[in-house]
Amino acid sequence: MAVIDANGLVLGRLASNVAKRLLEGEEIVIVNAEKAVVVGNRDDIMKRYKEKRDRGHKYKGPFFPKVPHLLVKRTIRGMLPWKTTRGKEAFKKLKVHIGVPEELEKAKPETIASARVDREGSGAFKYVTVEEISKFLGWNP
Repeated sequence: MAVIDANGLVLGRLASNVAKRLLEGEEIVIVNAEKAVVVGNRDDIMKRYKEKRDRGHKYKGPFFPKVPHLLVKRTIRGMLPWKTTRGKEAFKKLKVHIGVPEELEKAKPETIASARVDREGSGAFKYVTVEEISKFLGWNP
């Protein structure tokens, strides 16, 4: 079982890396999901997520989450072949947490170097955390 700390990782890069590892049969736990970031202009990001949340019907769906750990999980699900048995089995091996649960405090979490937001060395990137997106969508921690 691999424990990944999502603090400061770009959500899309994290999700594609995790999806690939899940399909290979690895069990993965992601901690600090609310600290993952989405790179881009703040207004454009918020508008895109608001459209996804408002799409569909209240009872019939599609249902789009507003809680940080479910947003991360849904992003990873979008990178798996969800409608196949292989994709569903892979998705069952994923756990995502807000913060670090007590049972994982002693575990040494790994990070994904290629997914770091500051990998080019400049701190000039525009980004929004998943927690900010969730609060914008109506999540009250």
